[in-house]
Amino acid sequence: MTRKVVIIGAGGRDFHNFNTAFRNSSEYRVVAFVATQIPGIEYRRYPPSLAGELYPEGIPIYPLSELPNLVMRHGVDEVVLSFSDLTYEELGKMLSLVLSLGCDFRILGPKSTMLESVKPVLAVTAVKTGAGKSTISRAFVAELMRRGARVVVVRHPMAYGDIEKKSVQIFRSLNDVNSCELSIEEREEIEPHLRMGAMVLLGVDYGKILLEAERVGDVILWDGGNNDWPFFRPQYMVVAVDALRPGLETSTFPGEVNVRMADAVIITKVGQASEEDVERIIRNIRTVNSRAHIVKADMEVEMAEPMHLSGKKVVIVEDYPTVTHGGAPYGAGYVIAKKHGAIVIDPRPYAVGFLKKVYDMYPHIGPVLPSAGYTQSQLRDLENTLNNAEAEVIVNASPINIASTLKLNKPVVNVMWSLKIVEGPTIAELVNEFLARIATNLTSYQL
Repeated sequence: MTRKVVIIGAGGRDFHNFNTAFRNSSEYRVVAFVATQIPGIEYRRYPPSLAGELYPEGIPIYPLSELPNLVMRHGVDEVVLSFSDLTYEELGKMLSLVLSLGCDFRILGPKSTMLESVKPVLAVTAVKTGAGKSTISRAFVAELMRRGARVVVVRHPMAYGDIEKKSVQIFRSLNDVNSCELSIEEREEIEPHLRMGAMVLLGVDYGKILLEAERVGDVILWDGGNNDWPFFRPQYMVVAVDALRPGLETSTFPGEVNVRMADAVIITKVGQASEEDVERIIRNIRTVNSRAHIVKADMEVEMAEPMHLSGKKVVIVEDYPTVTHGGAPYGAGYVIAKKHGAIVIDPRPYAVGFLKKVYDMYPHIGPVLPSAGYTQSQLRDLENTLNNAEAEVIVNASPINIASTLKLNKPVVNVMWSLKIVEGPTIAELVNEFLARIATNLTSYQL
């Protein structure tokens, strides 16, 4: 008997889980995807070209609020959880909701969803959004490239626009980025790698993406999203933990899964945290993983362009996922503004449109502006809010230069994190361990 399924996701793992476990199975019928976490991605359709022969009309995507109606209308048998960045409390509430509707609750694990590669894979993940994963990824890319490896970065999916056009996306240079319609969130994760000279792949169909990555690269670096585990089975796995948010390493899903699987755990921002919090994090890591290297690191904040900020009124733009479902009140922009004696202007009174809703949805956000840009409408709201703010300078901690995307009436200073190892193995030493582990497979180049 065919079992009817709804998949809950956020435009990423949900599609991957469907492709790997359900697309070609006649035992299941996926009646809908249910979208949460990412604004504006519902009321679309997973297209027939990606859904396969069993789904000639594709699969509709609805908001989470429609789940009870979908269960009743279609007689749904099971609901598959396929998104990340959850606390255990949030996971428990989702479980209770699904069970109260009479359905089975299911989570597909790594064995069912990780694809095997013929090329070596190094994965960088996190216990929560905003832990510094992207900065760590760039450090590993730089070290591998320094040794002469052709590194292909495969980024966790961000299927926010036309899903069919995003089956396999290949970015070799900034010109490729400029020729595509991408959200700020997509550009933030792609552009820094391209500026380093690494190719970036992402999209929707990660079976095809893996084949392309294997064709052009010596080493695949999986650049994770949120706190999800990798789609490709890694030979070496690194996990970022935030010293300013102790406890997340054993209280988030699937963040704890990553910690348990990790070969190395990098505790970031230790210079800003108390010694007690760092030691607590180490104890928590050791309770679930006794073999992983533990590395202490600082995240140093730098201004890309020198600017005198002391006494100036500034409005701060922070990475959207970090300060929304990532749970952080602020990021690098706020840190550098306070460090240089700027006067931080609260952007809430100037927020318009979608951004007003964001502050209602995430009341923990500090006096900073999330870099919302999933749609053109949200980009306009961000642009208008920044132009309305009674500030002299925009401090931008988004990894892209927003002045190249938005028409702004104030000068912009861009800031970014850089990684500094304080204690434990260096990035070079971790790379040595990775290469030693897969040395027998490395025959096409000399490192």
